[in-house]
Amino acid sequence: MELQPLISTEEWEQRFGREVRRLRNRLRLTQSELASHANISTSSVQSLERGGGSTMSTLIRVARALGRTEWLNSFTPEEPKVSPIQLLREREQQEDRARSRVRHRVRPK
Repeated sequence: MELQPLISTEEWEQRFGREVRRLRNRLRLTQSELASHANISTSSVQSLERGGGSTMSTLIRVARALGRTEWLNSFTPEEPKVSPIQLLREREQQEDRARSRVRHRVRPK
């Protein structure tokens, strides 16, 4: 994930608010209708669109109401592709197999 440290929290809130407003308008919803679909207050939608900040609950409800749950995926960490515990277990199994394969040579008399 690429971080953009030069962008302030306030700028992110404004960008998100603009995107919510753009999408709401494209879907031809009023703020009141979006609020109703998201089960939040109209003032929460207004604040969000102004870039006034919001709770995580409001962001989730609005993303769902707008059909944009993919926005939420960026908030969840990616599952590890390889489990460190599983790697350790596999290594131990390989070592156990290697030890059991060691053959002792019998010296001729």
